[in-house]
Amino acid sequence: MPYLKIQTNVPLDAAQRQDLLPQASQRVAAQLGKPERYVMVRLDPVQPMLFAGSDAPTAYLELKSIGLSADQTTGLSESLCELMQTALGVPPERVYIEFSDAPRAMWGWNSGTF
Repeated sequence: MPYLKIQTNVPLDAAQRQDLLPQASQRVAAQLGKPERYVMVRLDPVQPMLFAGSDAPTAYLELKSIGLSADQTTGLSESLCELMQTALGVPPERVYIEFSDAPRAMWGWNSGTF
């Protein structure tokens, strides 16, 4: 049920993409205390992006999950920013993360909802 979308202007080769996806999935599952089998991670192709008037490496992430509380967002932000820095070379001050809590009835899966 957790869904993480990563958009960045940092070009990645196939090996870097295949390295980043499982790391992101594992972090989200661990931070949220949810089974990784429900975590979906999407990495968009390189996007033209500007942040603070600069096209230096930057990233925008969206994390949606059922039961996501405000108490969890600081730890998630720290963990995901650290991942963006180590995997992509994007410093934390150039990362925005949008957090969204999804009501169970508004999240479909396996021909039903959660």
